[in-house]
Amino acid sequence: MDKVLIANRGEIALRILRACKELGIKTVAVHSTADRNLKHVLLADESICIGGASATESYLNIPRIIAAAEVTNAIAIHPGYGFLAENAEFADAVEKSGFIFIGPKADTINLMGDKVSAINAMKKAGVPCVPGSDGPLTADEDRNKSIAKRIGYPIIVKAAGGGGGRGMRVVRSEAELIKSIETTKAEAGAAFGNDVVYMEKFLENPRHVEIQVLADGQGNAIHLGERDCSMQRRHQKVVEEAPAPGISEQMRNKIGDRCRKACIEIGYRGAGTFEFLYENGEFYFIEMNTRIQVEHPVSEMITGVDLVKEQLRIAAGQPLSIDQSQIQIRGHAIECRINAEDPNNFIPSPGKISMFHSPGGLGVRWDSHIYAGYTVPPYYDSMIGKLITYGESRDEAIARMRHALDELVVDGIKTNVPLQQRIMADENFYAGGTNIHYLEKKLGMS
Repeated sequence: MDKVLIANRGEIALRILRACKELGIKTVAVHSTADRNLKHVLLADESICIGGASATESYLNIPRIIAAAEVTNAIAIHPGYGFLAENAEFADAVEKSGFIFIGPKADTINLMGDKVSAINAMKKAGVPCVPGSDGPLTADEDRNKSIAKRIGYPIIVKAAGGGGGRGMRVVRSEAELIKSIETTKAEAGAAFGNDVVYMEKFLENPRHVEIQVLADGQGNAIHLGERDCSMQRRHQKVVEEAPAPGISEQMRNKIGDRCRKACIEIGYRGAGTFEFLYENGEFYFIEMNTRIQVEHPVSEMITGVDLVKEQLRIAAGQPLSIDQSQIQIRGHAIECRINAEDPNNFIPSPGKISMFHSPGGLGVRWDSHIYAGYTVPPYYDSMIGKLITYGESRDEAIARMRHALDELVVDGIKTNVPLQQRIMADENFYAGGTNIHYLEKKLGMS
């Protein structure tokens, strides 16, 4: 595999380019008209414009991406995260066009992309799931009421094709149930083109804990421990850390081994993440992300494994270069997502960066595509970088993050650095184990 087309933008595109360079793989950067001056575009061996600033004209345009691979003689396509990364149609089109898709097979993406089929597959593989309807809800109102009563209120109605916090509705009494199901079905059909909904027990104060996995599709799979991603706003992660506070090695190995075995059972290929709600010492599967995650660096920092390099090797047909016995969890890592947005009202703040200084020092990592003079466009996600710190202990990682946030300079636009500084100074975050509702309550949003 001597040439990879990077079908993404921003920091993840630069991250992929770096991994390719280390492995001696040539790179092709595709970009929109708004992204001509992105760092990875300037550094790639080749670059090609695939359309206008709108994502639908460029990064979501399957024919144009494949055409770019054809004219540049690329061998494989890396989707990064977001955009088409979990689009089974794209994965299928890539493979049928004669290219390697750096990720799972299309049927695996389909299996895990539908929440109902994903939950059924996980139950079969022995992965613990939230008590629920065990399948789609029908139009039978009495049946739906009976299911809800069996599960016990409060319950949550979810869209099978949903994600990112959309397509879900909490129901606290039978009087609300039927109306909530109908409304969620209508919203799901409009938003996802799939009006299938299902029902689960609603956990009141869970944490969000996820397991990072790698599998080669040849019968080998490993897990790289867990991450805590509970610090969220509107279901979007703000801070991530690994390992998760309060999770013992015994608990980690138990749930990690089930995820590893599930990967083998479903024939998984590539990097993936099993996402769980964690409450009262129990893990409950909610979904699997069939791609590299934004927060993958914290797992890399505590294991020493380069996840993107492993993705590239697996896609080239190589077996995993490491086995589970070689995975050692050491120290602690924290990641703060740095967004171009007002830290008080979260309104995006695109514009030209007049001055930039990245933090440094032992145990500090800055993953970003920005530089002084770069203009943050208004067309895409507001994340402009990820600040990661590592320490031998969680206390040390937090201390380094506090200093690193103080050192970071991004002038000309607003950023959420002040919010991240508030979080790092928060005594409950410092104690560890805050739930997924904590940040919104702290911000007065709930």
